[in-house]
Amino acid sequence: MAGTRGFGVDIGGSGIKGCVVDLQAGTLEGERVRTITPHPSDPDAVADVVVKTVEQFGWQGPVGITLPTVVKHGVALSAANIDKKWIGTDAHALFVERLGRRTDEIVVLNDADAAGVAEIRYGSDIDRSGVVVLLTFGTGIGSAVFLDGKLVPNTEFGHLEVDGHDAETKAAASVKEEHDLSWEEWAKRVTRYLRRLEDLVWPDLIIAGGGVSKKADKWLHLLDVRTKVVAAELRNDAGIVGAAVAAELGVQR
Repeated sequence: MAGTRGFGVDIGGSGIKGCVVDLQAGTLEGERVRTITPHPSDPDAVADVVVKTVEQFGWQGPVGITLPTVVKHGVALSAANIDKKWIGTDAHALFVERLGRRTDEIVVLNDADAAGVAEIRYGSDIDRSGVVVLLTFGTGIGSAVFLDGKLVPNTEFGHLEVDGHDAETKAAASVKEEHDLSWEEWAKRVTRYLRRLEDLVWPDLIIAGGGVSKKADKWLHLLDVRTKVVAAELRNDAGIVGAAVAAELGVQR
């Protein structure tokens, strides 16, 4: 019988967040713990933070962990916003050892995929039919694609080439902050990126996630695209929730 509580850890380029999750409601139980991502963010340093995060809650069950990388069969195969030493690292084996869990108690998956899993499962107004794309705007741009509610894992649409540039180097939320762009200036960049994505995927719905989803009222209406774009309901907690769901289901891709 599936449990009603889980634990998720969301590893990002700027912060590592963790919390106990109510799997029935899709909400965090209490306050999440956030730690600044260590620099360098190599596997051992990040694993240290993950262990401390789990220990702070005294959690003994399965743990879902996201990485800002392509993850196949538990192995990290890319490293866009995290130390390059992650490439080729068996992240699943690393966290199994460091957390002292059984192999079936640890699941590692892409961070945007985890956020998408949470939104598709708990987003009350989401039409799950057709092609749904979730984009997380943060340090970079993560993507998760669903076809009739089923995940197509490890898409990397944040790295589409737009006007000769990697899309996330122009339209990530971190770029807005770094260059002190107005919402209007940043929305124009996001529009250019989304138009490129639309021409390739033709989505039925785009869900905008990441930290900037909390301020959706300031920029979603500025976008000029043909696809309906909505703010992620779980906001910046979606990665934690999705990780916990994956651990509960034992989903290791």
